[in-house]
Amino acid sequence: MKRIDLSGVYAVVTGASSGLGLAMAEGLLKSGATVALASRPGVKLDNQVERLKSDGLSATGLPIDVRSDSSVASAVQWVQQAWGRLDVLVNNAGIGMRTVNPRFMEEPLPFYNVTAGGFRDVIDTNLTGYFLVARGFASMMVSQGHGKIINVSMNHETMRRKGFIPYGPSRAGAESLSYIMAEDLRSLGISVNMLLPGGATETGMIPEELKAHLPFPLLSPEVMVDPIVFLASSASDGITGERITATKFQEWLKQNN
Repeated sequence: MKRIDLSGVYAVVTGASSGLGLAMAEGLLKSGATVALASRPGVKLDNQVERLKSDGLSATGLPIDVRSDSSVASAVQWVQQAWGRLDVLVNNAGIGMRTVNPRFMEEPLPFYNVTAGGFRDVIDTNLTGYFLVARGFASMMVSQGHGKIINVSMNHETMRRKGFIPYGPSRAGAESLSYIMAEDLRSLGISVNMLLPGGATETGMIPEELKAHLPFPLLSPEVMVDPIVFLASSASDGITGERITATKFQEWLKQNN
């Protein structure tokens, strides 16, 4: 893929203080975009923003709790006042199975043993959070007459795997949300696409003590960089309602160009 210049593009990436979100934010920044790393406030977010800024990149921290209407509204207000526009929204903030069952890889927990609170926490973050953030920024994009929304997802196998409630349903729901959002916004000049790594990734979703015992290698979060830069650029204009797997991105690109 030819180098893409994202100068003049303004983007918000949620869950950007680590993992996939950080890799995507950094990839967008290195391509010239101005990026707000949206995450819960704290030292982790502050340190990453300072590191990126020290490299001369146009990064800023944007405190947000994607489960909170008022927090999302405050983030939208900041973007409106500071930038006056938003070209790209990347919905990535999420929590994994380890919050419900720390030993989910070794001892899958049947759905009837999952607590109601644990179920709600994952759904509120991974599904309702995507809805709240997209709803908050969509009105700005509708007023502009343009915008790109990318919702991060996971393999369909994850949505059917034993012991993967509530993570599997949260991602399945986010995919349905994405398809419907794409149709709602299609005539308004706004695209909605999904991007998934294509396998388990080297992030905090998998407990550190289990990584050495996995029967498969973990993908680097950087696998998301080329496709997210493409989806944020004018090269993706007119593409909406697509589900793109990062490990198969080059193959997808050849088939769709």
